[in-house]
Amino acid sequence: MDERILKWLYDIHQAIEEIDQYFEYHPKDFLAYKGNTMLKRAVERDLEIIGEAMNRILKRNYDISNRITASRAIISSRNQVIHAYDNVSDENIWSILINHLPILKKEISQLIEEN
Repeated sequence: MDERILKWLYDIHQAIEEIDQYFEYHPKDFLAYKGNTMLKRAVERDLEIIGEAMNRILKRNYDISNRITASRAIISSRNQVIHAYDNVSDENIWSILINHLPILKKEISQLIEEN
């Protein structure tokens, strides 16, 4: 695998690890998340990093999209957080954290392990 792609996979992995660390000492509770602006901004920043890294990966090798569930949706989420910041829904971000991030973490870890 291309070294740049591997670096971006590590960037995604690191951003997911950071998000996990935000909840290390506190349970994942939507109402607590919704009320914590600093936590929301930190999560959104890591989602931006994940989306940008995914965008770069797919521009370099689109075939990887077959190995990452919802790779295009990841990029779309990044674009929404950056360009439509006034329409970012706490519920949508929470859904990403709870439903999609664990899947992405497994897929990214597997790609890294293979290389």
